[in-house]
Amino acid sequence: MGFDLGSLLQQHAGHVTAADPDGVAQAFKHIVGEQPQSSVAQGIARAFLSDQTPPFAQLVSQLFFRSDSGLRTELLNLLLDNVSPTMLSALAGSVGTLFTENGHQHLSTEQIADITPPQVAEIAVVAQQHNAGIVERVATLFAQHANVFNGLDSDTLKVALGTMAQHPESRQAT
Repeated sequence: MGFDLGSLLQQHAGHVTAADPDGVAQAFKHIVGEQPQSSVAQGIARAFLSDQTPPFAQLVSQLFFRSDSGLRTELLNLLLDNVSPTMLSALAGSVGTLFTENGHQHLSTEQIADITPPQVAEIAVVAQQHNAGIVERVATLFAQHANVFNGLDSDTLKVALGTMAQHPESRQAT
């Protein structure tokens, strides 16, 4: 039994209101299960960059704290891999214990246990300034962990859903 996934995407991306955040979250959960990861990643990336959502750094900070320790570690290492040694030293004042003299080392879950939301946001801002491609990399990571992304506000989810609705691979599912 098939259904028109494109229709469902359009319905939820365009008509679910912010007053119905549970409806948006349920739609996102259902639709993401039917989408290729590349389409989900595109939707998430668009949400990260939209003027209808909080800034990338704020969303990344929220995702970090909604994640389990393994995903937190993976996310922070991904961000830090996209920060130059010079920028790492600029961050050293707030998160200096995370860095070696030679720059970033891959961090363990124990090393990131005391990271605060403002520190994650600061690292995300610097990573985005240094490498705009970090947005797509983080989006790809959370396309693999869409259940964590689904915990964000309904406006952010609606932007992601709207983007998924625009891609041909999301039009039909069986």
